[in-house]
Amino acid sequence: MFYLTKTPAILKAIYKSCTWSLSPARPVVYLTFDDGPHPTATPFILDLLKQYNAKGTFFCIGKNVVEYPEIYQRILEEGHTTGNHTHNHVNGWKTGTDKYVENVMEARQFINSNLFRPPYGRITPFQIKQIKNLIPGAQIVMWDVLSADFDTEINGEACVQNVVFKSKPGSIIVFHDSTKAWERLEYALPRVMEYFKKKGMGMEAVPV
Repeated sequence: MFYLTKTPAILKAIYKSCTWSLSPARPVVYLTFDDGPHPTATPFILDLLKQYNAKGTFFCIGKNVVEYPEIYQRILEEGHTTGNHTHNHVNGWKTGTDKYVENVMEARQFINSNLFRPPYGRITPFQIKQIKNLIPGAQIVMWDVLSADFDTEINGEACVQNVVFKSKPGSIIVFHDSTKAWERLEYALPRVMEYFKKKGMGMEAVPV
């Protein structure tokens, strides 16, 4: 499987209307979590965030919010931000614009947020335009560091290294609260958060 754990500048330039990172002016990173809510991974993440007095952003799949509404509600009650990640985790490069946007708006019935992240990071410029037309103040949030916890061919320590060596102030970092990522997430996230704590780095949610 090919992917880049650090987003190259050329990709950011092509999709310049998307948010890839935030201001480096403060010693803060932004932890984000895709594909939940998940009955095991999401409560684990929430407990860790509370332990470190940190906040995160959860890009949720609509059908998972429907299945686990109490976990979604806990995310909100504990002061984290949420974002739309489509209703069925659809790939924008393989889905027509009308169907893609319809899926995004279906998820919006359950996820009241102007933040949106396309699954796999795959979205067309026209899909972006349509989403921004339909969701007031829509912000397409990508990332500049991937933990790669979704990759079953690597271990948790590799995920730790991906994050600690490639993050800088303002970085938007991706983990996954999913069954597929769980083994690596469980190992990597506590170690990454401890690293940032020792470095004096804050961990905040992407602002809505």
